[in-house]
Amino acid sequence: MDNVLSYLTFNTRKFHEMSMRSRVLLSQAPLSITTALLAVGSIFLHPVVWASAAFQWGMILSGVLLVLCAVIPWDRLPYGMFLIIPVLDFVPIALLRFGSGTEVLGIGLMAVFPVLWLSASGLYPRLCLSLSLIGPFAMIWAPLFATDAGVSVSDLTQSALTPTIIFGIAVTIRVMTASMMDQQKAMQEKDHALQQILQRSAQRERLLNATVNTVDVGLLAIDQDGHDILFNRRQREVHRIGLPEGVEDAAEQDLLLFRPDGVTPIPADERPAHRAVAGETFSDYLIRIGVGENQRVLSASARVMLDEGGKREGAVVAFNDVTELVNALNAKEEFVAMVSHELRTPLTVIVGYLEMMLDEEPPKEIVTGLGVIGRNVTRLRRLVDDLLTAASGPPEVSPVDADLAEIAQESVGAIAARGKEAGVDVINDVPAGTITRCDPARIGQVLDNLLSNAVKYSPAGGTVTVRAQKMPGSVICEVEDSGMGMSAEDSAEVFSKFFRTSAVREAAIPGVGLGLAIVRSIVEEHGGKIHCRSELGRGTTFTFELPDEPGGNDSEASRSTSDVSR
Repeated sequence: MDNVLSYLTFNTRKFHEMSMRSRVLLSQAPLSITTALLAVGSIFLHPVVWASAAFQWGMILSGVLLVLCAVIPWDRLPYGMFLIIPVLDFVPIALLRFGSGTEVLGIGLMAVFPVLWLSASGLYPRLCLSLSLIGPFAMIWAPLFATDAGVSVSDLTQSALTPTIIFGIAVTIRVMTASMMDQQKAMQEKDHALQQILQRSAQRERLLNATVNTVDVGLLAIDQDGHDILFNRRQREVHRIGLPEGVEDAAEQDLLLFRPDGVTPIPADERPAHRAVAGETFSDYLIRIGVGENQRVLSASARVMLDEGGKREGAVVAFNDVTELVNALNAKEEFVAMVSHELRTPLTVIVGYLEMMLDEEPPKEIVTGLGVIGRNVTRLRRLVDDLLTAASGPPEVSPVDADLAEIAQESVGAIAARGKEAGVDVINDVPAGTITRCDPARIGQVLDNLLSNAVKYSPAGGTVTVRAQKMPGSVICEVEDSGMGMSAEDSAEVFSKFFRTSAVREAAIPGVGLGLAIVRSIVEEHGGKIHCRSELGRGTTFTFELPDEPGGNDSEASRSTSDVSR
């Protein structure tokens, strides 16, 4: 109905957007226009009807109702008061029909206009349907009772078809209006829900933007084609550092990105964003960006974004500036190396003088003291050697084919005396002929450290066993003890430099926590892996694997990491 009435304004304005007075006037317009056409047509074609006072009064009342529609301030009255107009419309229609008699037929059908108005209003449905039934019948029957005292049933039924049809139209319009109103209500509810969703979405977007621009980590979100989706404040700053001189913006492939040494450019296919677009997931990928004093060290991590169907739709790359951390690590390594180097010289002198004093066969009471000094100097020298080894970066290895059983036998023989003093049995269970490709001296150093720790942390009566097994493409070696063991948290950190478990610190067992870090460095330089399995009170097992072809990605990654910390 709104669309039909909007046609009267040539669709220049929507009906529901107009003022109440305009809407009432437009709702009355179809009947008023039809009445005006009837008046003009009657003057030229049926002038005789104008002789009827009823016809004249019908025209006058129709005009009066149109004027009332225009002058009454409907928006100030209670909503729904305008329905009085279509109810009153039945009066002029009845007068026009009665006044025209048989000269102009079909005037009674004009009652469709007020019926449509009542039925389509959506207000007071039962009352409007009742008026849509009573109005047309009253329009026809009221003149009969007013002019003819002997009205028969036949007179009433002869003219009942028109109001019946009009009432059917009213019911149809009411049903359609009710359905449209239900649909409109549902649409309004959906629109309201959609507005709420949009508001929440906008709020979350504002929260996301505020969050990503607050964190001090560069965030880059890219789609599956490599186009930027999100670029936070910190990432823009990082991006500017990598721009070549005189360039305002550039793609990742043109940025000044270098390997951890700060000199070697990173190929385009190894750069973080390119790897992320290719679907790679990585963490702590160390790179350098920029040149000169402005060069920064970044730790890049990437995660793939998946859509609802589990398909890749992009990736998020995070760039964390770790320049200060790397500088601090460099300063620490330099300090440790310097102090260790300075300590080695006086220790060498002390050892030399001890040997000279022992060669002169001093008194027995002095020999005992010199022995104590010698043992502590040896222990101190071992610690200094560990510090220098840790500070010097990854050890160099020279792999050859070697029998792991012989290497293990040498290490077990070297620790056997110490194990006997501590009441710990050291067993070599490595089968003879277990050939592996390795640096015998370095792997011997690994076994020395592992066996030394195993004996140190095992109680009297305990057992330490070294065993190995040849596997396709590698050799797996284990060093197992029945000592105090470690918690899962300590096991995860045991290969970190200077790390010592709380139980070891409480037991005041000597050491600085460098042995296992050195062990891991040696194993990784061979291209192998090492891990720890331990349980409190039940012992610890260290397992390392040596591939038949030393070197590889793990060794390269370890070397790159050390290059950064130098």
